[in-house]
Amino acid sequence: MQKIKILPENVASKIAAGEVVQRPESVVKELLENSIDAGSTKIILIIRDAGKTSIQVIDDGYGMSEEDARLAFHRHSTSKISDVNDLERITTLGFRGEALYSIASVSRVELKTKTETMELGTHIVIEGGKFIEQKKVNCDKGTNITVKNLFFNVPARRNFLKSNATEFKHIYDTFQRLSLSYTNIHFTFIDDDKLVIDLPPSSLEKRVQYYFGESFLESLIPVQFENENLKIWGYIGAPHFAKKVKGQQFLFLNNRFVINKSISHAVYRGYEYLIEKGEYPFYLLFISLEPKRIDINVHPSKLEVKFDDENLIYSAVYSAVKDAISSKDFTPQIELKELDEFSTQTRFRNPVVEPNSFIAKEIYGQPRKKFSNLDNIESKTSKLDQDDFLLDNDIIQQTQKIISTIEPEKSDEIVESTVERQVWQLHNKYILTPIKNGLMIIDQHIAHERILYERAIQSIENSIPLSQQLLFPQTIELTRPDFDLLMELKEYFEKIGFDLKPFGKTAIIIYGIPQDVKQGKEKEVLLEILELYREFALTNITDEKDNLAKSFACKSAIKAGDSLSEKEMLSLIDNLFATKVPYVCPHGRPVFIKLTIDELDRRFGRSSQKEH
Repeated sequence: MQKIKILPENVASKIAAGEVVQRPESVVKELLENSIDAGSTKIILIIRDAGKTSIQVIDDGYGMSEEDARLAFHRHSTSKISDVNDLERITTLGFRGEALYSIASVSRVELKTKTETMELGTHIVIEGGKFIEQKKVNCDKGTNITVKNLFFNVPARRNFLKSNATEFKHIYDTFQRLSLSYTNIHFTFIDDDKLVIDLPPSSLEKRVQYYFGESFLESLIPVQFENENLKIWGYIGAPHFAKKVKGQQFLFLNNRFVINKSISHAVYRGYEYLIEKGEYPFYLLFISLEPKRIDINVHPSKLEVKFDDENLIYSAVYSAVKDAISSKDFTPQIELKELDEFSTQTRFRNPVVEPNSFIAKEIYGQPRKKFSNLDNIESKTSKLDQDDFLLDNDIIQQTQKIISTIEPEKSDEIVESTVERQVWQLHNKYILTPIKNGLMIIDQHIAHERILYERAIQSIENSIPLSQQLLFPQTIELTRPDFDLLMELKEYFEKIGFDLKPFGKTAIIIYGIPQDVKQGKEKEVLLEILELYREFALTNITDEKDNLAKSFACKSAIKAGDSLSEKEMLSLIDNLFATKVPYVCPHGRPVFIKLTIDELDRRFGRSSQKEH
């Protein structure tokens, strides 16, 4: 007995429509995208009953001829592509030829359309996928399409629709995304005869200001990245704008809104732990890439996308976000009542944004200059042991010459301020120093860890190891797992300054160590790095280079309890604020906090009024 049957067309069409049309928002998205693809300069969206009763989209685009208007409702009918090779050259939002067919299968559709050369337009009525009427009509150039009684012939699907408030929110989100991406189009949104949004053509900044407010716009951080194959631009939010719920993450690939977990992770990682796990930063990013290098034909919703080189995109987004973050000052502030509970395990919270400012300005009285010779100067520093870490007199003289070359009229001021700075060590753990508006408290271990991390990354990327040779090479016997891991990472170890060679089956000989590793601690530090590397590899989605740099920095940095001289503390501060991200260590702990004069005055009962 025959069991396999070919489904009737009306049943198959309803099943297929379920993939494309899931709720009123799906209809809105497809119709708005069609209007954009039609070259419209003005688009009006009108909905009733959150789209359940009717959805109408009016545009001034190219319009359709009488023949095209009818063909547009046939399955797999499209003007966007003609053969399989066109899938590698897609620049339009729509291309599958399923949207109008699916929408018409589960609703009552009325279409009025006219091209610029036509005297009369075309009026078509379709109900449940069946053509009811077609005639000529007077109408404006463009397309006016109305979708009524969505899912009238699929009661089960209609019953699954949510409340009007929920369905409206989905429609609003889609409208917002498209209007943020296509700022050259005049968008209007009307809900139940009430004007919701009216956006004339403008800049991206104006659109952001409209949706999120002027103060929000002022705190955003510009992102720029470009090479011969890829361009990334847009904005990311300051860390304190991160939220516990998603909803303000906008990623546009060739102006198409997409969702990609890998890119989202790259953005999160670019914040360098300035936000906590479970928080979601705001971002509005545009990626421009050759169409042949992406695949958007993954799902009918066209929200998912695949790249031919996912790692390349991930690295580019991560670098772009990290560089943008590095250009800003996100110093955490803390009130005295919180100070009692502070420990080195405290996570970074509630940073204060001070656009275009640097913490170094508060210490030196002016922005510090970054000069190319800095790395050569820092290369002569080593572990805080027997003053090796300190800048000696010759190096200080070199520094002064470099500074005076860059900015002669201010060099004396910088040198003088360096000499006059005051520092104290608290419990051999924290460094205290006055700043322009209060007091800065620095965790010495975390600060040194940030310095060593960036120095290790730079050494790995530039292949310029800073190594000190041992007078007596050390032979170390390792376990098989440790030996195998060390051999796997040998190239990176050498780039950060280790000079080692395998000896026998599981032993190694250390001929040289990084300048930041104290002699006599070679074996201890090496084993601790391997152990910590394994921990990071299990808990972090990151690369070998980053994991090793973090492990090295953590185990080589000065420890809480190490006594530092005044010169050592000043040198540590100098090196810290020469880093790209001086605010947090590689693991996310705050490097320093600030106590403001205002907070101290408040705690001592001082007021702005004249004291008696």
